[in-house]
Amino acid sequence: MELYYSFSVLIVLASFFAYLNNRFLKLPATIGIMIIAMISSILLVISGNIFPKAFQNFSKLIANFDFTEVLMGAMLNFLLFAGAVHVNLRDLREQRGPIMVFSTISVLISTLVIGFLLDYITTFLAIDIPFIYCLLFGALISPTDPIAVLSILKDAKVPKSLETKIAGESLFNDGVAVVVFAVILQLAQDPASDFSLPHVSWLLIKEAFGGFILGILLGITAGRAMKKIDDYKTSVLITLSVVMGGYLIAHAMHISGPLTMVSAGLIIGNFGRKKTLMSPVTKDYLDKFWELIDEILNAILFLFIGFELLLIPDIWSYWKIGIICVAVVLFARFVSIYIPTKIIPFKKKFEASTVKILVWGGLRGGVSIALALSIAESPNKQIILAITYFVVVFSIIVQGLTIGKLANRLLPKSKKAILEESLRSGK
Repeated sequence: MELYYSFSVLIVLASFFAYLNNRFLKLPATIGIMIIAMISSILLVISGNIFPKAFQNFSKLIANFDFTEVLMGAMLNFLLFAGAVHVNLRDLREQRGPIMVFSTISVLISTLVIGFLLDYITTFLAIDIPFIYCLLFGALISPTDPIAVLSILKDAKVPKSLETKIAGESLFNDGVAVVVFAVILQLAQDPASDFSLPHVSWLLIKEAFGGFILGILLGITAGRAMKKIDDYKTSVLITLSVVMGGYLIAHAMHISGPLTMVSAGLIIGNFGRKKTLMSPVTKDYLDKFWELIDEILNAILFLFIGFELLLIPDIWSYWKIGIICVAVVLFARFVSIYIPTKIIPFKKKFEASTVKILVWGGLRGGVSIALALSIAESPNKQIILAITYFVVVFSIIVQGLTIGKLANRLLPKSKKAILEESLRSGK
C-alpha cells in the first residue's frame, strides 16, 4: 500500500508539472518537469519553517522511495526497451565502430581522468576524499545516461549520424559502467576482494555478452510468438513479459539487465515488427504503447531527480566543488572522445565540430544519481551524491537545452540537405 501511495503522489505531481510546463514554460517535457520539481523543492525547504509537518511528510515520502532499486531494477529496463525498440539497427550498424569504442574505451578513460583530477583538486582544496572514492565518482558519472539522451535528443534535431552515435553509445555503455562501478565500490568497501585482471575481465565479459545473448534469444522468441498470433493485445503482453521476465532471468544469472533489454528491444523493433511478420494495426498499437510507457516513466524519473534536492542536506555548501566537477567531467568527456578519434582509424574522419557535439551531447542523468545513492553510508557518500547532483542538473538543463542549437551552429545544413528535407516533409 505504501508503494502504491508513493507512486500515486508522483503520478499526480508529474501530470500537474507536465501541464504547467506545456502551458507556461514550453520546454522539452522531461527538462520542464525537472525544473518545476527543483523549484518546488526549494520552496518546500523555504516554507519548512512555516509548515514543518507538511515538509517533513513529503521529505519522508521521497526518502522512503528506494530510487536506486526502482530505477535500476524496474524503470531502467522499461525505458531502455522502449528506446531500443524505436532505434534503427541499420543506423547502428553504420556507426558500430564509434559506438563500440565510446561505450567501452571512452568510459574507462573518462573514469581515470576524473578520478585523478578530482583527487588532485580535493587535495588542493583540503577536502578529505580518498582516491578510491574519486575513482568511484569517475565510474558513476562517466557513462552517458540513455534515458536523458534518448528523451532530449528527440527535440534536439541533431544530424542523424550524430544522433545515432550519441544514442547508441548511451544504450550500450551501461554494462561496462556498472561493472567498473561495482568493482571499484567493492574495492572501496572490501580491499581484500579479488580484483585481478582475469577476474575483472571475466566479470565484464559475463555481464556484457551474457546480456546480449539473453536479449537476442528473448527478442527472437517473442518475435516468433507474435508472428503466429498477430493479435495486438497479446503482442503487447508478450513485450511486457520480455521486459519483466527478462530482467528476472538476467538478475538470477548475474548478467546485465540493461544490455538484455537493449538487445531484445533492437531485435523486436527491427525484425519482430516487419510487415511480413506483423499487421500494421499490431505494429501501430505496439509503437504507441511503448511510446506512452516511455513518456510516463520519463516524467516520473525527471520529477524524482528534481525532488532529490530534498535528500541532500546542505547541498549548497558543496557548490564550489560541484561547479569544479562540472568542468572536470566535461574535460574528461573531451579527452575520452578526442583520444580515440585520433588513435583509432575509423572509416570516417571526425571533424572538430563533431567532437564538440559528441562532448556536449554526453548527458548524465538518473543512472548516475542511482549509482551514487547505492553507495553504503559513509562520510564520503554525501559529497559524492552532492557533486553528482550538480553535474546531472547542469548536464540535463544546460547541455540538454543547448545541444540542438550547438549542432545547428557548428554543422550548418547545405542547400541540398535543406531541399531534400523540405521534399520529404512535403513543404
